[in-house]
Amino acid sequence: MKKIILISLLAIYAIGADITLGVVPQQSPLKLAKKWLKVTEYINKETGLNIIFKTEKSIPKFEEELYNGKYDVAYMNPYHFIIANEKQKYTAFVRAKKNIIGILLAKEEKVEFTKDNLRGKTFLFPAPNAFAATLLTKFELKSKFDFDVDKDTKVLYVNSHDSVYKGISRDIGYLGGGIVRTYNNFLDKNDKDKINVVYKTSAYPSHPLAFHPRVTQETVIKIQQAFISMPEEIKNILSIKDFIITNNKEYDVIKQLGVK
Repeated sequence: MKKIILISLLAIYAIGADITLGVVPQQSPLKLAKKWLKVTEYINKETGLNIIFKTEKSIPKFEEELYNGKYDVAYMNPYHFIIANEKQKYTAFVRAKKNIIGILLAKEEKVEFTKDNLRGKTFLFPAPNAFAATLLTKFELKSKFDFDVDKDTKVLYVNSHDSVYKGISRDIGYLGGGIVRTYNNFLDKNDKDKINVVYKTSAYPSHPLAFHPRVTQETVIKIQQAFISMPEEIKNILSIKDFIITNNKEYDVIKQLGVK
């Protein structure tokens, strides 16, 4: 009898259990909450699940939580996914259709990408392991222009993409790394009018949503379908036109880059 009661209680818990959705803080937690709480409200209504939005005050803190398996489902950058898959067996299952592109910004309209011009300058990045904004821009500066940012410049990590854009506008740094989507979403006119995109990287598979092995396949399918069939007004909140199904193999190209 006790065993039957225990099984029943576990079944009730499984049905009503919260599912944490961790989101990498490319913007401030407040800005992300305004967007993603509307997303989780839609998904919960669509699926009958109880998904709880969670983010952190910085990208390194998000990485720490992610690599310790604290999120049931997480929206992360492609580099984060490679590590999260190795450490916790997270599995990619949906992503934005449009690929991710890294950008470099400056107050100047055109920048000369030579050692003589860049050496000693201050570079701003959101975090050490921000994929397109940091790792990819550094990688391409080295591979295409033979310039090692970490050796030949002063690097400041400023927690978010918006902080990079503001920092370049306010002369805290000479060049700053970001991505097209967050730059398009940066609406502070006083700062945005002072900065220019001076470099774009190659395109790579965008940020995946990935699930921890403890999440049931039934739950994953429900969440996946909710993203695939998401209405335009919700996708517009995230500045994403379409979501597509993805898998781990699509991110093998990130491993081949060897960016670290």
